[in-house]
Amino acid sequence: MERLSLKIRGIVQGVGFRPYVHKLVSELALKGFISNSSSGVEMELEGEHEALEGFVKELTERPPKLSVIENVEKSYKSGLVGYSGFEIRKSLVENERNTLVSPDIGICEDCRRELFEPTDRRYRYPFINCTNCGPRFTIIKDVPYDRKNTSMSEFPMCEPCRREYTDITDRRYHAQPDCCPVCGPRVFFLDENGRETEGEPFALARKCIAAGGIVAVKGLGGMHLACKVAEEEALRLRRRKQRDSKPFALMCRDIDAVKRICELTEDGEALLLSYQRPIVLLKKRDRADYCYISENNYIGVMLPYTPLHYMLMDEGLDMLVMTSANLSDKPIMYKNAEALKELSGIADAFLLHNREIQRRCDDSLCALLDGKEYFLRRSRGYVPYPLSLKRGVRQILACGAEQKASFCLSKAEHVFPSQHIGDLKNFETLENYERQIADFERLFDIRPELIVCDMHPDYLSTDYAQRRCEAEDLPLLQVQHHHAHMAACMADNGLEGDVIALVWDGTGYGTDGTSWGGECLVGSYEKFERIGSVLPIKLPGGDAAIKRTERIGYFLLKEAKISSEIIDIGRECDILLTNRALCPLSSGMGRLFDGVSAILGICRRADYEGQGAVLLEAAAEDGESGSYTVVFDGELRFDWRVMLRELCEDLQSGVPVSVCAARFMNTLCLVGLKQCEAAREKTGLRRVVLSGGSFQNIYIMNRLPKMLESAGFEVFRHRRVSTNDEGISLGQLMIAEALSDKR
Repeated sequence: MERLSLKIRGIVQGVGFRPYVHKLVSELALKGFISNSSSGVEMELEGEHEALEGFVKELTERPPKLSVIENVEKSYKSGLVGYSGFEIRKSLVENERNTLVSPDIGICEDCRRELFEPTDRRYRYPFINCTNCGPRFTIIKDVPYDRKNTSMSEFPMCEPCRREYTDITDRRYHAQPDCCPVCGPRVFFLDENGRETEGEPFALARKCIAAGGIVAVKGLGGMHLACKVAEEEALRLRRRKQRDSKPFALMCRDIDAVKRICELTEDGEALLLSYQRPIVLLKKRDRADYCYISENNYIGVMLPYTPLHYMLMDEGLDMLVMTSANLSDKPIMYKNAEALKELSGIADAFLLHNREIQRRCDDSLCALLDGKEYFLRRSRGYVPYPLSLKRGVRQILACGAEQKASFCLSKAEHVFPSQHIGDLKNFETLENYERQIADFERLFDIRPELIVCDMHPDYLSTDYAQRRCEAEDLPLLQVQHHHAHMAACMADNGLEGDVIALVWDGTGYGTDGTSWGGECLVGSYEKFERIGSVLPIKLPGGDAAIKRTERIGYFLLKEAKISSEIIDIGRECDILLTNRALCPLSSGMGRLFDGVSAILGICRRADYEGQGAVLLEAAAEDGESGSYTVVFDGELRFDWRVMLRELCEDLQSGVPVSVCAARFMNTLCLVGLKQCEAAREKTGLRRVVLSGGSFQNIYIMNRLPKMLESAGFEVFRHRRVSTNDEGISLGQLMIAEALSDKR
């Protein structure tokens, strides 16, 4: 007989870890105890050596489904205590906290079956959960993950729930959010004036939706606005929410409903059904369908991920518009009082509950690329799960950029990317951003020794970093935007050393004070060199041209010496173009997309960021293989003027817009290939990373990597964080670590 002490780190709280261990030790006839701690799980076992080693092997090779074991520290102790059985002890609270927190988990099949089982005591109870599913990140107040440290602390368990909670044979054994209609939270329906209405809340909500109403629905990490998937209702929601064109997401009752409107592969189905339950971008069966939901050929679709959603979509309701409840450019709402006040005039009714949401967390959004998830927004279901690094890093805060803002914190071998924050353009989003940083620092016990941010002087994230460094006497490092993109993709793939990087986006502050965005870089975490770019584009009227994309198109035509009659705004633009101060330069690939989209008549005024590029991709003829001539100047800058002349010749000769759009993007793929070949010839490097918002374009991502690989390159794309600016904070952090290490 021997005594074994174990300390286990990883996601081991709130995922049924202790119940799993209890069952395993019972099978192996071991005795001892287990306890949650502020660093993970600690346990001590007594038994025969072979049984103890078998326990460790089984635990590490076949852990509970939702757990992630990152480290097991084991040591044999002298002497036996003589444990009489096995017990789950009270959680330990330590001075230093290193616990990883589980993301929220979509409802499991067992709970969904019980939800609609008339004989079950939780029949039609919208907060049913177990150790395999339910809220985690959005209800936790502090670690260790015990009920008293969650929003469920306000709901003492009734006796039947208490019996389940303490019964080793029950799957709700030590499930912290365990509850039932007797002891748990409740759902209620309020009219447009905030008055509670008598009747079954879900039936009232469905009735309101069926009558054409818009209902604010409180979910896991915030509120949604829900309505029928019909043109009249969707357009009404657009008017009220002041969201003219940006696509809405849909929630479909089941896979059969998804298949009626979208093309669905096995990989897409698996991602929809995964416990993360993200919104997945899927191709419409017919692009002309549901244009009032999404004007392009994709629709963002998700399945219900809580029992509350399944209850709402019961009784034949197959699909709903389900969009975040927020005012223009502001964070998603998550408090009842806030929703009742701010959504007045938008929502016709409210389906709310009294379980408090501890932190906002939007739905995650993924595309499918090579059969795998490709993040456009990493949030619910994935956050706060960290990225594990191959080496330890100091405690650093990286503040991200402005659009699609996020932050990153690091500690030991972990980097913690935040959930989606939104665009840092107003006080409300900045306040949420600062609150989430403080929340992560407290939850994961991180005290930054260094803060890193973007070089752009006008970003609110830069201002926050500067203010905090001054207040706390911390060193500040400012990193170039596209270098951070490159480093983010390197870190996402665990790369070290030098690489070639194609970084294509809309805007990023360059080291020369101009706006960059179509860059070919060579470098590492410590340094970079800009060896290729795009011939600068004037933006008539500055940032206003990003909305009035016809202005960019007009400049492109004029610069390429093409008749500007294609876009008839000459007088207005000519005045702007005579004033250099009103026409900043940009090498952004996003701006080239904007201008070409305007020239092709696809999008001349953008209602949301990237609309021109999205619609140009949607317009492209998928089977077209032609391209235009690629010309570079002496600095390996893509001279788009020749390409534009050929494109306009196509247009004038009657070539369809769809073919022109495809040839334009095929040309960009050639630009990337030729720049990488020039970089390889100069440096001998073969590894290429792809990062930046323009690589959200699935048309390009289905072609460019294959072209590069055929030319002998090893290509890396984003896998665990978003390719857009949301991923930048990871790159900033890795650069800061490398440079501070070097110093």
